[in-house]
Amino acid sequence: MDNWKDGVNFAVTVCDADGKILEMNAKAGATFAKSGGGLLVGKSLLDCHPEPSKSKLKKMLAEPYTNAYTIEKNGVKKLIYQTPWLKDGRPAGLVELSLELPAELPHFVRKP
Repeated sequence: MDNWKDGVNFAVTVCDADGKILEMNAKAGATFAKSGGGLLVGKSLLDCHPEPSKSKLKKMLAEPYTNAYTIEKNGVKKLIYQTPWLKDGRPAGLVELSLELPAELPHFVRKP
């Protein structure tokens, strides 16, 4: 399976435990094109965020936990999901998924 991450329609950004960007897929590069796009790989994720986001990311790196929320910008709704990734069972950094959401999103409650 070659470069599956560049063939999906959502942004994936991965950083290490210090906040250094390790990987961005094509959609993430396009999403952050004005800030440097793929050239952000190797730079600090913390430098890409203003306060209070920067402080929240620092806390997430120090005390790994998942942060999920929705945003709307220019009429486009997105789900942002930031979560730790593990290496040898230990937190090694964060993964951020950014998915565009339709204006009307069905919700289903499944019964066991």
